[in-house]
Amino acid sequence: MSDTNLQNLPDNLPVPEDDGASDHLPGRILPHLPLPSTSGEPVTLSGLRGRTVVYCYPMTGRPDRDLPEGWDAIPGARGCTPQSCGFRDHHGEIRGLGARVFGLSSQSTGYQREAAERLGLPFELLSDEGLAFAKSLNLPTFEADGTTKIKRLTLVVDDGRIEKVFYPVFPPGENAGEVTAWLSQHPRTAGLERT
Repeated sequence: MSDTNLQNLPDNLPVPEDDGASDHLPGRILPHLPLPSTSGEPVTLSGLRGRTVVYCYPMTGRPDRDLPEGWDAIPGARGCTPQSCGFRDHHGEIRGLGARVFGLSSQSTGYQREAAERLGLPFELLSDEGLAFAKSLNLPTFEADGTTKIKRLTLVVDDGRIEKVFYPVFPPGENAGEVTAWLSQHPRTAGLERT
């Protein structure tokens, strides 16, 4: 069992570099794919009107399980819990700026539900367990623990079209603040949707 505090990051984590793997994303239309959600209802991101923030992350750890071997050595892998908690803490501000928030990973909905409850997340986590969403957009990925993980990146989507991409994301705990600042500096000109 891991005694790792998932909220705190080691000081010597390797910093991810911009490898250009997200350069093709701005302007892309999201695929019409219903994704399982921790709410129990599928969510089709492409059909949501207004602004949506989707932060993609490799995997949330659990206090009762070890992280994959070598996890801390993979640039950008560690930090899903601080990133999720950041979006939890900034959720009211982001909603006030007219955007909704979703987290997305390749973990199962059951695994995500445990994290959402433990961390007190006021938004849904979406499962791309088969990587259909990631593959359709050619999202950057990496291999760890024998499985494909989505690299950490955050999409700001407007009426189903990607408007802004945050990549690479480091440190992950500051991502929500960066997104909040960007949203406040780039107000949506059309009517604000708050559903």
